[in-house]
Amino acid sequence: MIENNLLSSMITELRRGTLTLAVLSQMHMPQYGYSLLQCLEEKGIQIEANTLYPLMRRLESQGLLENNWDTSSARPRKYYVLSQAGKEIYEALKHEWMSTCDGINRLLREDII
Repeated sequence: MIENNLLSSMITELRRGTLTLAVLSQMHMPQYGYSLLQCLEEKGIQIEANTLYPLMRRLESQGLLENNWDTSSARPRKYYVLSQAGKEIYEALKHEWMSTCDGINRLLREDII
């Protein structure tokens, strides 16, 4: 029987880096936090707001996201979009992800045979 705490911990560890890639993949067009949260959930990526917002602030502090405040409506919103460095990092991470997935998929297919 699988220990639930161990499995939960391993799933969290597995997802940690993938969430960064997921967020970067959706930042080609300006997004504010809640719109990004909805977008990711619609595409099957579950992420809590208390995980997403700090991640977006970290990506901004690393120079991968730029922000702009929209104060034209009654509720001001902080929009984020990929910076030039963010675009370059995203493309490199995407390439690495695809390569890693190819290798893992080969390993998992071998396990089935």
